[in-house]
Amino acid sequence: MFELIGIKDIFDILIVAVIIYQIYRILVGTSAVNILVAVTAFAVLYVLVAYVFQMELLGFLMNKIVNVGVILVVILFQDDIRSFVTTLGEKSSTRIVRTIKRFFSGKVDSSVNMASIEQLVAAVEYMSKTKTGALIVIQRAADLSMYCETGELIDANVKARLIENIFYKNTPLHDGALIINNDTLKAAGCILPVSHDRTLPKNLGLRHRAALGLTEKTDAGVIVVSEETGKISFAERGRMDIGISPEKLAVYLGKGVVSEIKK
Repeated sequence: MFELIGIKDIFDILIVAVIIYQIYRILVGTSAVNILVAVTAFAVLYVLVAYVFQMELLGFLMNKIVNVGVILVVILFQDDIRSFVTTLGEKSSTRIVRTIKRFFSGKVDSSVNMASIEQLVAAVEYMSKTKTGALIVIQRAADLSMYCETGELIDANVKARLIENIFYKNTPLHDGALIINNDTLKAAGCILPVSHDRTLPKNLGLRHRAALGLTEKTDAGVIVVSEETGKISFAERGRMDIGISPEKLAVYLGKGVVSEIKK
């Protein structure tokens, strides 16, 4: 049967493999990658059974499973599928934007200039020392307007004192997230999606889970200051570096893309 495989078939397999790999690269580090792995595994098994080994009975049963299973999967896993499509769309468009920016300017815009980074890091360092809990989002290519609408619009310059006042204990906006875009404090007291990853450490609080939840769905970077320990953390692409220094935070913010963040 393998002698029937020609050049066209080889190219066909390679193209499909490249497409699947590129989608995997976009979704890696997110919960949506589980759907891709499951669908790919079943598709490979179906091709082997029905076309390579030509097992008619098993192929017939798997074909019926496909016909009925698609409907069942949509019903049972509609939230995961929505997350999969959203993540794929946002992250693929983000990669295109980053590629264009890198081609013309040689670097990726981190959406925050050096002056704003200095103000932001100063505020985070102060809140770390005083153990003031904080959740700060750095918007990049993905649109976060839907999350801004859940809080109070500010549209103010990035200033350390203002950020510290927003997260001061017992103030109305201190529990939500602060979203920064283009060197502007866009909104405060915003509600973020919480990560449902069951492998996360139990000691991570709601702020950390919200940070991971947003980075699983968008390309945003999220800063977290623990109210219990004062530790500074930075999350991106579904991964988080916990207990970093203000200097390392400044490096993360300046890069715009974080590749070495640990799970």
